[in-house]
Amino acid sequence: MSLDSITQNIDEAVSGFFEPIATWLGEIVFHSVSVGGADLPLIVAWLVVAGLVFTGWFGFVQVRKFRLAIDVVRGKYDEKGSAGEVNHFQALTAAVSGTVGLGNIAGVAVAVSIGGPGATFWMILCGLLGMATKFVEVTLGVKYREVHADGTVSGGPMHYLPKGLAERFGKKGKTLGKVLGVLASFMILFFGLFGGNLFQVNQSYAQLVSVTGGEGGLMGSSAGALFFGILIAALVGIVLLGGIRSIANVTSRLVPAMAGIYIAACLVVILTHVTAVPAAIGTIIEGAFNAEGVAGGVIGALIIGFMRAAFSNEAGLGSAPIAHSAVKTKHPASEGLVALLEPFIDTVVICTMTALTIVIANPASWAEARKGESIGGVTITSDAFGTVMPWFPYILTVAVMLFAISTVLTWGYYGLKAWTHLFGRSRASETTYKIVYTVFVIAGSLLTLETLIAMADAVLFMLAVINIIGLYLLAPVVKRELNSFLEFVRARNAGETDEADTDEEPVKTTV
Repeated sequence: MSLDSITQNIDEAVSGFFEPIATWLGEIVFHSVSVGGADLPLIVAWLVVAGLVFTGWFGFVQVRKFRLAIDVVRGKYDEKGSAGEVNHFQALTAAVSGTVGLGNIAGVAVAVSIGGPGATFWMILCGLLGMATKFVEVTLGVKYREVHADGTVSGGPMHYLPKGLAERFGKKGKTLGKVLGVLASFMILFFGLFGGNLFQVNQSYAQLVSVTGGEGGLMGSSAGALFFGILIAALVGIVLLGGIRSIANVTSRLVPAMAGIYIAACLVVILTHVTAVPAAIGTIIEGAFNAEGVAGGVIGALIIGFMRAAFSNEAGLGSAPIAHSAVKTKHPASEGLVALLEPFIDTVVICTMTALTIVIANPASWAEARKGESIGGVTITSDAFGTVMPWFPYILTVAVMLFAISTVLTWGYYGLKAWTHLFGRSRASETTYKIVYTVFVIAGSLLTLETLIAMADAVLFMLAVINIIGLYLLAPVVKRELNSFLEFVRARNAGETDEADTDEEPVKTTV
C-alpha cells in the first residue's frame, strides 16, 4: 500500500469519526444571528464588546500610552535583576509570530471579497479595540505567572484564572479558577497541535507544491511531502529544545524579517500604482459606510471586517499572555503596554497592507471572487502582487514559509506550557510533548485533517468565553498595576529612582 493511500485512509477515518463532534461544536461556538441581513457570529460580538469595554475602562490606553509602549520595547524602563527569561522586544516578537500568519495573507483577501473594500475600515477599528483587550490579558499573565527554581517562567490563562480568582473571591474563586485553568490548558494544547501546528505546515507545503510544478512537480509526491515534513520537524524540534529563550532568539530575527519582506512587497505594488492610492482609500471609506453589493450592506462589511480582525490578532483568546509572561520585568503592566502593540502590528499594519494592495491592484481573481466564485484567498493576494511582479508567487512562498514556521514555533511553546500544567514539568513529560509535537509537524505535510482543524478553531474561540469573563473580574487588578507602573515611569523620568537598577545595555531595536 502506497503512502498516499495510507494518508488518504487516515484522513477519511479521522474525518468520519470527528465530523459530528466538530459540526456540533462549531454550531455552538460560531452560532450566528442575523443583523441587518448579515450573519454575526456571537463569539465575534463577544470579542469586540470586550475591546470596547476595556478601551473605555482604561481611558483609551492604546492611544494615550502608545508612545510609552514603544519606549518600553526599546528598553528605556528596564530594571536590572528582573525575573524572567527574555526582554520586552523578544517577548513581543514571540507573541506576534503566533498571530501573524496565513490569515494576514489569505484571510484578508477573503474578507475584502465577501465584505467589499469597506471591510478594511472595520477591520482596522476592531484591531484598535483589540489592543485594549490584549493589554489587560497580558498584564494579568505577567502578574500571576509562576517563576520556577531554574529561572524559567510559566504563565497564561491557566495561571491567572486560578490565582487571580482565588485572590479576589476566596475559596469559591479558587475552585472555579482551578476548573477554568484545566479547561484553558486543554483548549490551548488542542489548538496548538492542530491549528498552530498541523494546519500551518499543511498550508505552507501546499504553497510550496504550487510553485514547484503542482502535483506532478518536484515536491508534489508523497516522498516530497515526507521530506518537507521531516525537514520542518527537525528545525522546529531543535528550537523547541532550547525553550522560550531559543524561540525568542529566532522570532526576534524571523518576525522583523518576514514582516519586512511582506510589507516591502506591498509597498512595491502600492508605489507602482501610487496615483490610485487616494481613490483606493476613498473606496475603502465609502465602502465602510455605503457597502453596495455586499450582503447586509454596511452591517455586512462591518461584520466581515470585525471577524477578520478578531480571528487574526487573537486579542482575548488567552494565547499571547503565555509568551509575554516570560518577559524580564518587575511591573506586569509594562508588558501589558508592550502587548497592545501586537494587534496594531498584526491587524492595523499587516492586514491593512494586504487589503490596500488588493484594492489598488484589483486583480481579475478578486473581481470573480466578489461575484461569488470560489477562489482561494492566497490566490487573490498572489494575483494582486503578480500585477506588478510576475515572479511574486516565489516571494509569497518565502513569506508563507516564514509565517508558518514562526507560528509553529510559538504554538509549540504555548502547547508545552499547557501540557506541563496538565501533566507536570518533569523532563520525561516535556520530552514526550516535544516528540508528539514534532510528529504532528511531519503529519501536517501528509494529512489535511480538515475536520480536526475546524474543531481546533472552535475549541480556541471557546477559550475566549471563559478567558474574557476572567478579564472582566480581574480588571481592577490591572488598573492597580497600570497605576503602579505609571508611577514608576514618572519617578524614573524625574530621576527619583536608582539608576543602578537600569540594565547596563538597553535593548537596541527598531520599532
